[in-house]
Amino acid sequence: MFDDDFKVVSYNYFNDGPIVETQTGTYGDKTADFSTTYVMWNHGIAEIFTALTNAKLRIEIVQEFDYSPYDCFPHTEEFEPGKFRIQHLGNRIPMVLALNARK
Repeated sequence: MFDDDFKVVSYNYFNDGPIVETQTGTYGDKTADFSTTYVMWNHGIAEIFTALTNAKLRIEIVQEFDYSPYDCFPHTEEFEPGKFRIQHLGNRIPMVLALNARK
């Protein structure tokens, strides 16, 4: 939803159309001389849970984390080994949603 600086909400949470962005570098090497165009879609929490329950899956565990195990966003800092947060947001937003569902 955010711009690259994580200061402005650039995309609607309820967006149902494609989001097209071109980025330089790769997730593994942000300085790589490489650019890629990505096409992405936002999926809200309700949309995800509705799809799972419509598929007759039983949701067993849901967890949110205030960090990412990957340095995959601009302006992140590793505050503990293997834990990354966006510098100016700290632990104020969820970074990862994990769930376990069973058929």
